Amino acid sequence: MPTALAPPCDESIAKPDKVTPCVNETGTLVATILASSLAFVEGSIVNIALPSMLNDLGVGATGAQWIINSYLLPVGALVLMGGALGDHYGRKLIFQVGLFLFAVGSLACALAPEISTLLVARIVQGIGAALLAPNSLAIIAAAFKGAARGRAIGIWAAAGAFAGAAAPILGGWIVDVADWRWAFLIVVPGAAAAIAIGQWAISESCETSDAAAPLDWSGAALVTLALAMIVWALVRLPEAGISDVLVAGPLGVGVLCFVAFIGVEKRLGDRAMMPLQLFGTPDFSAISVLTLFLYGALGGLLVLLPYTLITGFGFTAIETGLAMLPMPLILGFLSPVLGGLAGRLGVRLVLTVGPLLVAVGFFWLSFVPADVFSYWTDMLPPLVIMAVGTAASVAPLTTAVMDAVPGDFAGVASGVNNAVARSAGLIATALIGPVLAAGDAGLASLVEGFGTAMFVAALFAAAGGGVAAVFVRIEADASD
Repeated sequence: MPTALAPPCDESIAKPDKVTPCVNETGTLVATILASSLAFVEGSIVNIALPSMLNDLGVGATGAQWIINSYLLPVGALVLMGGALGDHYGRKLIFQVGLFLFAVGSLACALAPEISTLLVARIVQGIGAALLAPNSLAIIAAAFKGAARGRAIGIWAAAGAFAGAAAPILGGWIVDVADWRWAFLIVVPGAAAAIAIGQWAISESCETSDAAAPLDWSGAALVTLALAMIVWALVRLPEAGISDVLVAGPLGVGVLCFVAFIGVEKRLGDRAMMPLQLFGTPDFSAISVLTLFLYGALGGLLVLLPYTLITGFGFTAIETGLAMLPMPLILGFLSPVLGGLAGRLGVRLVLTVGPLLVAVGFFWLSFVPADVFSYWTDMLPPLVIMAVGTAASVAPLTTAVMDAVPGDFAGVASGVNNAVARSAGLIATALIGPVLAAGDAGLASLVEGFGTAMFVAALFAAAGGGVAAVFVRIEADASD
């Protein structure tokens, strides 16, 4: 997810396969940090601006879901293909193309006169993000060597954490003092600067034809169509029911496309974008399920929390941004510290306790009152608990993914897990329509729906911890 709560780091795009001297290392780092930070910031800002966008465009809960998902869908479905395209045709080229598409999509969002135009523009944004995100880190890995590579990636990650922390406040300020359209317009000059700096500073790099990841066009098309059809059905399901032809039909098509996708990946074997032999490893399968549960729960929170604070409790946009600030701050400070716990306590224990802490936070949020609400007692403590649990989970999760498979598959395993995390947020957003719709019925209905959603999210997070406790068995590798 391009938000403050980003998916696990994708080590497949940070592997030091080939070092290419760059024209300017500082310029390369600035361009890649600026580009990836724009994608991080945009996701959080849109969540804050969503109520204002709905009012201005005159759309309801379904429109809100598609404003989010029209971006998440191409990112989740195409991020693996984005990395493969960079390996084949040049990381600088694909990075620059992605950045250009992201800027064009952002400008089109700002100028969109109605919802359909906005959704098309968001799709363009998502395609751009799917191209630039994996290649920004790959460019750094190719441009730096030795200890400098580690420092550069650390700076890149720290900048992403800072962007995630600043985004809610920036988004709130923009919405309050200007207009939601400026949340998209501010991307354009930043993207233009990143393109110009990148064109000057970044040297082209790509894999040899033997080392490059395969271009699995059929797999990418099938998984994109499968996700689109399933999400369409889930968005419409609460309103129309499963018997509706526009629910059952797309759902059936989505399932068939997913089955066909599995068939294509099985036929391609090692050259598939998602090699199925990864899931023959019990630990990898368990960690993938954990990722789906944990990031699905968190993905719904990032949309529902600002929506409830603004629509239900009357927070201004900037107050909402400040209310959300503790989570990215705690994540940024504690993730490096708590990440080392897996080496001392074992990855299974950490991946059990972390999601269970997140579940405790969600369970607490399910009791938010509609009548006498206090952010300091009803919302801040559970958000802190959830942030600590998430911080304890993210780094060990990334490590466990690569420890769960043979070394030759570590990169692609990390990439697949990253795609699972993004897809989890996509599906979660498709399921929260009834809560968003409850906002039209008044505070009591909205808070009741929010509480129900938080309780369900608590069950999902707890299930993730349970999966780790029962099925994860990679203690020795994680402790090395």
